[in-house]
Amino acid sequence: MTTSDAISLFLKDEAATIRLGEDLALALKAGDCLVLSGDLGAGKSSLARAILRAMADDEGLEVPSPTFTLVQSYDLRIPVSHFDLYRLGDPAELAELGFDEALQNGICLVEWPEMAGSELPAERITLTLAHEGNGRRATVKAAGAQNTRIRRVLAIRDFLDDAGYPAAKRRFLTGDASLRAYEAIYPQPGNRRIILMDWPPLAEGPPVFDGKPYPKVAHLAENAYPFVAIADALRKDGFAAPEVYKVDYNKGILLIEDLGSEGVLDAKGQPVIERYRESVACLARLHALKFPQDIPVGKSHIHHIPDFDRTAMKMEARLVLDWHLPWKRQGAPATEAEGAEYLAIWDALIDELATAEKNLLLRDFHSPNIIWRPHAKGIERIGLIDFQDAMIGPTAYDLASIVQDARVTIEPDLFRQLMDDYLALRRAERGFDEAGFMKAWAIMSAQRNCKLAGLWVRLLQRDGKPGYLKHMPRTLAYLNVALEHGTLAPLRDWCARAGIGQSES
Repeated sequence: MTTSDAISLFLKDEAATIRLGEDLALALKAGDCLVLSGDLGAGKSSLARAILRAMADDEGLEVPSPTFTLVQSYDLRIPVSHFDLYRLGDPAELAELGFDEALQNGICLVEWPEMAGSELPAERITLTLAHEGNGRRATVKAAGAQNTRIRRVLAIRDFLDDAGYPAAKRRFLTGDASLRAYEAIYPQPGNRRIILMDWPPLAEGPPVFDGKPYPKVAHLAENAYPFVAIADALRKDGFAAPEVYKVDYNKGILLIEDLGSEGVLDAKGQPVIERYRESVACLARLHALKFPQDIPVGKSHIHHIPDFDRTAMKMEARLVLDWHLPWKRQGAPATEAEGAEYLAIWDALIDELATAEKNLLLRDFHSPNIIWRPHAKGIERIGLIDFQDAMIGPTAYDLASIVQDARVTIEPDLFRQLMDDYLALRRAERGFDEAGFMKAWAIMSAQRNCKLAGLWVRLLQRDGKPGYLKHMPRTLAYLNVALEHGTLAPLRDWCARAGIGQSES
């Protein structure tokens, strides 16, 4: 691969062409136009077929040539339209084929792009195939984010080669609200899959407090060291965290153990009571242990688990001020007086946490990050993932995360059952301060739900991810539960005056 804007790859055989198609399938996003050029027999159709089959995760997917139909559409993870313009009579006919609509909603693969004249978008990915010896030479030209994405998937392919998996099959697995993405890796046919975490280094972003960007203030992990450190420490204490097989800390690429694909929700997306109760029992066990704050990673790095300090708590809680209130008020921000009072309330609430039980908090212990492992026993039935942002802070935070699951409604009866289960296990410990814990629980529940009420709006308005807004009514209902505790009366009054509550639409 070259370092210029053009990417040049030698494909020694048909298998190499298929692997390139699989790689490109992971790089392409809605709005991308990939044009395929080359002589007859150069491999354009083979490459298009490989991309489509990878997108469908179906190696037997029929991919008929669109030579006569001109376009063939596929309703896949991202819709794909495969155009063959060899028989196009006039470039203007491209619009009649629905090209613009297809590009707006999905991906366009275009063979014989020369026939379209100037009708194709200027921002396109150009891939030219040419015979070279017994193989093929692929030359890819793209700019900006498209170029970056393609180089990233090819860097991951190099990582897999170096890991001893040159023929590994790659499939999209999932993405999350952050910029991490995950792939399913199949080293050889019939092998059990492993997971690849794609965690590219990111620019710091603008300062938001004391000259620091949001990730630093909120103590969000910025590289793979925290994930590896905490995974190792959890496994040593008997918890089911993924083993890390290989990692490139500089590039942010990890190969990790696949703990399974079964979660704690049923086929209809509703909580499975047994699995939630086991999750709470696992959490109680974790909170009963003393977790180290400094963990060695490799031979030369020590990961210091950050404290969930006052600055981080307030920075998260103020997402209500920065995003939720302006959204609710159709663009009008919180007044200076409202903001000052809100932050003063949080200063007082954080003071109340001075004597709270503190230990490892995983930070997002809820349904998307819990794997159900039915064949394991005890706490190993609960697979733990996505803990790279873990901190040392009030343990009540993680209990609030699971009993008020942000992604699924926990009905009152199940909520009470889970709280009773956890408290019964903790009461068996000498010195457990239940009243103090419940006060901390109410404060941490309110802090988390204030954060989420702003986060859902930020994901909509800043990141273009409207799907998270569906969680808003649930989040506000959970917040109202937390506000029932007497210690939170000042926050309850503030929310009532600001119009933040369960009745919001």
